[in-house]
Amino acid sequence: MAELNYNHLRYFWAVAHDGHLTRAAERLNVSQSALSVQIRKLEDRLGHSLFERRGRQLVLTEAGRIVLDHADAIFATGEDLIGTLRRTGVARQAIRIGALATLSRNFQIDFLRPVLGRSDVEVVLRSGSYGELLGGLGGHALDVVLTNQPPPAGALSPFVTHRISEQPVSLVGRADKVAEGGALSGWLAEQPLIVPTLGSSVRTGFDALLDRLGLRPQIAAEVDDMAMMRLLAREGVGLAVLPTIVVKDELADGTLVELDRLPGITEQFLAVTVKRRFPNPLVATLVT
Repeated sequence: MAELNYNHLRYFWAVAHDGHLTRAAERLNVSQSALSVQIRKLEDRLGHSLFERRGRQLVLTEAGRIVLDHADAIFATGEDLIGTLRRTGVARQAIRIGALATLSRNFQIDFLRPVLGRSDVEVVLRSGSYGELLGGLGGHALDVVLTNQPPPAGALSPFVTHRISEQPVSLVGRADKVAEGGALSGWLAEQPLIVPTLGSSVRTGFDALLDRLGLRPQIAAEVDDMAMMRLLAREGVGLAVLPTIVVKDELADGTLVELDRLPGITEQFLAVTVKRRFPNPLVATLVT
């Protein structure tokens, strides 16, 4: 079997990072046609298309993303060798994780813990909106997306949802803002509240609870960011309706107290992947 031609791989690497064949050819000082031939030879050798054209842009296929990961590691190791005459670094496998910008940071850290600190793994973490993250996942720019919202379901959906955790939701606040020995209904009726925005699953469950109790509370803030809800609770703006994982450090050091669990209300934390022919093996480390 013929060995991999690293000249072909380097040409691919240059085009993959540039995203444009003409610009890459100019930078490499070769003709566009010659560059195309080299990439086609690499594709023939590997047995997979590495790019697809979208307008004037070249976009990596799933196989192309995997080849780029390996090319990055190969050429980074070569640079280490030239610079030091000995191998001082370890080639790393990358895992690209997208997280909903409003998601609990504590959950994200807990999810990442199996790969954090590993010398053979590079963690690339991106935050963004739900649409941006699913687009990145579908375009092979991300390996997994962390969210509390399931993706659209359907027979043709490429997405796979993994339930990582289901956390109870509680009423939390500063101890100096509430009287000891109170009751849930009293706190909800008398204290200003920090609640998730309309449309979230926690808010839907919380509004249903208020309706059952016949309460019309004072809403101090509606917030879609769990980290901001935590900060507002720390500032004493009101009592927050939050999964306890969001404020586990504050509960541990006494900055905040858990007043009561909200019956029947939980928050799901999900990892979303996409059906792939070449899945990143690190994903299985995190979602199983």
